[in-house]
Amino acid sequence: MRIAQVAPLYESVPPRLYGGTERVVWALTEELVRRGHDVTLFASGDSATSARLVPCCDEALRLAGRMDEAHAATTIQLGLVYGQADDFDVIHNHIDYACFPLARLVRTPTLTTLHGRLDLAAVQRLSRHFGDLPLVSVSRAQRQYLPEANWVATVYHGIPLEHYTLRTRPGEYLAFLGRISIEKRVDRAIEIARAAGMPLKIAAKVDPADRDYYEHAIKPLLAHPLVEYVGELDERGKDEFLGNAYACLFPIDWPEPFGLTMVEAMATGTPVIAMACGSAPEVVESGVTGFVCRSLDEMVQAVRRVPEISREACRRHVEARFSTARMAANYEAAYERLLADRRPRRPERVPQTVVA
Repeated sequence: MRIAQVAPLYESVPPRLYGGTERVVWALTEELVRRGHDVTLFASGDSATSARLVPCCDEALRLAGRMDEAHAATTIQLGLVYGQADDFDVIHNHIDYACFPLARLVRTPTLTTLHGRLDLAAVQRLSRHFGDLPLVSVSRAQRQYLPEANWVATVYHGIPLEHYTLRTRPGEYLAFLGRISIEKRVDRAIEIARAAGMPLKIAAKVDPADRDYYEHAIKPLLAHPLVEYVGELDERGKDEFLGNAYACLFPIDWPEPFGLTMVEAMATGTPVIAMACGSAPEVVESGVTGFVCRSLDEMVQAVRRVPEISREACRRHVEARFSTARMAANYEAAYERLLADRRPRRPERVPQTVVA
């Protein structure tokens, strides 16, 4: 199958440091190539892939400090993708809604995986206007905000298991990995660590949009002796950071569509203590691979219950549900379903009646 993968241009594929969607696109692209598909990746020029790379800007925009060029770069990307549309069987879009108007103008079907939140009013309006376009959700919880959309499948993210090392002995600190923003609630993680009397290490990026929040709401909290801010980590550093932790805190306060951090932590054997928002109850098996909680007090109590969790069970859970092989197989099925709906159906053969 000839497949175009359209990635965001904010991070390279795979990302050098932070990056969820781009990491998923890389894992999917590599697995599809391994399975024999002819894959073209539309991404930043500093991406590394075994697929054919079409560079849409010379380098990823965030780390280059060129986020102000995002609209122009994405416009160039769309021109490149849809200018070659007839060369593909499927265009797989990972940049949300930017592809929607052009998707209606070409014969090649565009399948969009929505990676972001869907509870916003603007998203509701978009969905009503482009309700015919086929979509994939990354969790069942994500799609509840657009129940009338043209959902083709729900496909959980997968990770390359070989990048994560199972560590059977727990570490001595709590871990917070991701992004410092108001909805991720690193302030809650600090409060939990202080209440539990355990060290907390924070590995997170700060986007320009969240800089004021970090400076005024979070930075003063980092002075506590139990708290250490280590900044952004690359793939190897993330494996060590998560694998050497006692537990991973995921105290979110928003409808998280998936939460790749939870899977990455469990792949190293580290249990996850998550707030019951968004996809968390789908990703973490409460009482088996961590704890899904409904209050801050429950999360503090869960820290004390971590010895009940088998680190080997955490790893098995990821191997069974969140591997790149399973993700790619589910997307292959979605591509085939999409193409089957587009193929013209053969008319039924009507038996001829012989008149004597």
